[in-house]
Amino acid sequence: MRILIADDHDLVREMMAAFLERDGSMQVTQSASHDDAMRELHRTGPFELVLLDYLMPGMRGLQGLRQALARSGGNPVALISGTAGRGIAEEALSAGAAGFLPKTMPVRSLVNAVKFMVMGETYVPHGFMSGQDTPPSTLSGLTPRERQVLEGLTYGKSNKEIALDRGISEVTVKLHVKTLCRKLGARNRTQAAMMSRDQSPL
Repeated sequence: MRILIADDHDLVREMMAAFLERDGSMQVTQSASHDDAMRELHRTGPFELVLLDYLMPGMRGLQGLRQALARSGGNPVALISGTAGRGIAEEALSAGAAGFLPKTMPVRSLVNAVKFMVMGETYVPHGFMSGQDTPPSTLSGLTPRERQVLEGLTYGKSNKEIALDRGISEVTVKLHVKTLCRKLGARNRTQAAMMSRDQSPL
């Protein structure tokens, strides 16, 4: 999986690259400006995902995002930022961004978010669009059976596989998944699994 990270802050960029490459499935190319990123896209692209710092040289706001989308070969492009708020995130998503990643997000969330967007999904941290800086810890409110189903989701298992593992019907698993998503505030089973990973210790 090839990822391009463009950020003018060397420490941030290098740390993000190190965390992603530590996963073992990602190869990260780094650029220090928007212009460098565009040259890299032309020279060695396409990449499975492009991450652009919102305020780096050459971005010119969302114009830089649109340029990257035009050159990404149809692959996802997302924004990263340490200062931009919900309004910018909403504009970026409307312009076609695959997601918005605050630089304050946990390492585990970063890796999961990248995988999520590569799969074609849209990612914004839970609670960010409603103005919450960090998601509430809601796992404690789950029943033992719901925790078992959620564990299956985090391993990418289907409803049928979870049902076989736990000795319950597939319909029961489906109902538990629906309840889990409601309790966690998740849009779908994938986000529920990501939220579970985010709230688990590293």
